[in-house]
Amino acid sequence: MPSSPQPEKSLIATISDTVHTKSVVWSAVLKRDSVDNKRMPESLAVNSDYKRSLLHSLDLFKGVYPDDIHELLQQCDRRDIETDELLLSPGEKNEHVFVVLSGSLNIHVGAPETPIIATMESGACVGEMSIIEDRDPSAFVIGAEDTHLLVIHQSVLWKMVDASHEFAKNLLVVLSERVRSHNRVIANNYGELQKFERHATTDALSALANRHAMEEIFPREIARCVEKGKPITLMMIDVDNFKQFNDMFGHIAGDRALSAVSKVLRSQFRPRDLLVRYGGDEFAVLLPDVNSEQAMAVAERVRQAVSGTTGDGSDSLIRIPLKISMGVADLKPQGTLETLIRDADAALYRAKHAGRDTVSN
Repeated sequence: MPSSPQPEKSLIATISDTVHTKSVVWSAVLKRDSVDNKRMPESLAVNSDYKRSLLHSLDLFKGVYPDDIHELLQQCDRRDIETDELLLSPGEKNEHVFVVLSGSLNIHVGAPETPIIATMESGACVGEMSIIEDRDPSAFVIGAEDTHLLVIHQSVLWKMVDASHEFAKNLLVVLSERVRSHNRVIANNYGELQKFERHATTDALSALANRHAMEEIFPREIARCVEKGKPITLMMIDVDNFKQFNDMFGHIAGDRALSAVSKVLRSQFRPRDLLVRYGGDEFAVLLPDVNSEQAMAVAERVRQAVSGTTGDGSDSLIRIPLKISMGVADLKPQGTLETLIRDADAALYRAKHAGRDTVSN
């Protein structure tokens, strides 16, 4: 009985132990046995089964029969990269798919020093998206450790697709997972962006929109009403004698009072009304499609709610002696957000000058 060929022994060394050899060894590793199956020695059959099992450990080659791509594998090369060595980068054309035989690769977006978004380990591949899309790589791929790669040129890749249905299916699976992974990253980033935007536009104490949000949203709503010929009014609200309240009860009690006022204010306006904490003990409310007369009636109802005398006689949510003054102004022809705030501020000043706990326009 003939002995098993030595090149088959290199299969274990090349893929499992990643011997630092080039394509000659890889070709020998995956060399098609020339012995007829009926006369094949048992040792060769075992090596051939082992050869398939090692090949199938790679994502692109799962279920692929070695004979189908034997000639094409001989056209592939090997590449060894060191830790932190750059393999792929945006702006540099890529013509290869790299299959990780051992080691691992880190993926970075934007710059090599940015946080790692993914790690590709043994069996995985990189570079296929840039070939499919015929574009430069979208990320930086860097060796996470000393890594040994199978290198498939794009011309060989397409021949493998033609030669093996299993290979073609595996490539589709890899691409699908890549798209899913990108979608997950986008979803996570969008969630973080929304969280950031909420923090950037929300007042932490009152949970209302803040002045930054007002400067973004109010002009758009004013422009909409002007375009449609609809009225729009602004209320400026100030908690009366709040400095004295803070001095008497302390800042913690003051924060609780402002939070309580915020809750009452939120309950008194329509969902489409834009209520913001303007700063300190001041609030602003933009009322689309509401004229000055209507806004005065709303303002009086709100004043009573905060002072504890709601229209239906129910108890106020506030059990501390707080009252508010309110100034109301409507948008004049050719008016802007700045002129609207100026007019509402002037009305608020008149309300306070009239004795506080009142509404003025």
